[in-house]
Amino acid sequence: MKYPPLPSDTNPPPRRFFDVFRYSRRALELVWSTSPKLALIFAVLTLVAGVLPAAVAWIGKLIVDGVVAAIALNQQAGGADVAAVLWFVAAEAGVVTLIAGAQRGISTCQALLRALMGQRINVMILEKALTLKLAHFEDSEFYDKLTRARREASTRPLSLVTRTFGLVQNGISLTSYGLLLVQFSPWTVLILVVGGIPEFLAEAKFSGDKFRLFRWRSPETRMQMYLETVLAREDYAKEVKLFRLGPKLLERYREIFVRLFAEDRRLTLRRDSWGFVLGLLGTAAFYGAYAWIAVSAIRGAISLGQMTMYLLLFKQGQSAVSASLSAISGMYEDNLYLSNLYEYLEQPVPEVRGKLPQGPTPGDGVRFEQVSFSYPGSEEPALQDVDLHLKPGESLALVGENGSGKTTLIKLLTRLYRPDRGRILLDGLDLQQWEGAALRSRIGVIFQDFGRYQFLVGENIGAGDIHHFEDRQRWEQAAEMGMAKEFIDKLPQRYDTQLGKWFKGGRELSGGQWQKIALARAFMRTQADLLVLDEPTATMDAAAEATIFEHFRDLSQGKMTILISHRFSTVRMADQILVIDRGRVIERGSHEELMERGGRYASLFQLQARGYR
Repeated sequence: MKYPPLPSDTNPPPRRFFDVFRYSRRALELVWSTSPKLALIFAVLTLVAGVLPAAVAWIGKLIVDGVVAAIALNQQAGGADVAAVLWFVAAEAGVVTLIAGAQRGISTCQALLRALMGQRINVMILEKALTLKLAHFEDSEFYDKLTRARREASTRPLSLVTRTFGLVQNGISLTSYGLLLVQFSPWTVLILVVGGIPEFLAEAKFSGDKFRLFRWRSPETRMQMYLETVLAREDYAKEVKLFRLGPKLLERYREIFVRLFAEDRRLTLRRDSWGFVLGLLGTAAFYGAYAWIAVSAIRGAISLGQMTMYLLLFKQGQSAVSASLSAISGMYEDNLYLSNLYEYLEQPVPEVRGKLPQGPTPGDGVRFEQVSFSYPGSEEPALQDVDLHLKPGESLALVGENGSGKTTLIKLLTRLYRPDRGRILLDGLDLQQWEGAALRSRIGVIFQDFGRYQFLVGENIGAGDIHHFEDRQRWEQAAEMGMAKEFIDKLPQRYDTQLGKWFKGGRELSGGQWQKIALARAFMRTQADLLVLDEPTATMDAAAEATIFEHFRDLSQGKMTILISHRFSTVRMADQILVIDRGRVIERGSHEELMERGGRYASLFQLQARGYR
């Protein structure tokens, strides 16, 4: 089966077999750094479990030869000393007990490391997410990388280390088996090793095919996950039921599974068919050696005990070879999947080099100088040659159709994106030169799609200032400023009330109440002198919105404020209004000035005013 190339593969999977093992060292380092003590115990137990099986075979040979000798002595002298045989039996029982203890210890180490490693790698994935830019999360190809990293990579490092230790264990066992088998014939060692290679080559080939299939179908897998979310989340449930979308989406979910399963089935059938055929070669090699050893015993070339030992060694050796080659094949597969994890973790992120906590001209406010910006992959600029100057104490309103660039301007102002051309200044200093925490403390923002966190009421408000996330006094002050205090006081546990329906006892708020929570969140930043409201009251009626903005204007005296709203009754309160069309500023001025010009703003204002008559 041929798979189409992945356009997002800036770091494609390794093509040559041994190329992929470059991740093995990193996985070992990861396990060691997670728990050196457990890793060391794991290694020691692996060595013990590797050496002892050969000792069992050798003691078994001594038992059989001792029994044969005792039988012969009993027939000749009429009595036999069984003490030596019983000592050998006790010794073998002791060795087997040690092997069982070592295996149990290995299983315990694996279970503990699995839990620690899963947590460690999930934290690494989330920590990386915190360093990424907004553009990454708005890129579908990046989401494919994230999906691939999260699905299996959290278990693969431990799997790789387990297989590595298993390979060492089987390698030690094979060495000890070989030292004993070579006494019979060096050819048996060669037969033992060569017999397992064909099946191993098939496993390695199909492991690579399985991985390429996994990468190729990441978008479809992500669509399945999205459909699960839509069908099982409360925020989609109303429309899914009202519009009867459930059966249609479930049908699409099943269709995706059918396609994916068909590909899996073809690959599984090919892998198992070839594995069975090539595995017969190993079986033939074993029974050929079996016959050789049996004939040698019949001819008297070796004793009955030696025959028993060699057969056991060959059988165990064949299992060890098969396990070793399977471990190498598994390590190859684990390395392939680890390439997903490190491809994500090594995602380049442009550094923000700003270190300055203040600008050279305090009080100058915000300046946009010939700012242009295009979204990645877009041919049309979202903003083009924008100039504006907002001074402390002034308010600015942005007006324009959906998609005209208003929210993009706010994203640039909050440094979620970086301009392609031009620069944005705060107090005379380019935003890129500001120290991150200092810049964020100066800006309070409420977006239209503000977060509705499944936290306590107080924590939802406290999210506006992480330094005071659990400060109850600040919660209450911000709630009062955001006009949320009145309804919060009526909740059963006030600021300790759980919001949302994800957790037991959670309360759902109305759209207007959520918007007041978001407004209170913005007021958590008491040091912010630039306040931005990006249509946060879009679902409120005109009277409620006017009340909130009147209140907001009273509380923001002396601060810079930017407002985006489609209601001109609110927009007209601003000192300065910018009309944006297709990323360009086409009009600017006060409400009165723009109405006198009779341009786009006046036309839109009159159109909306007629709707209220």
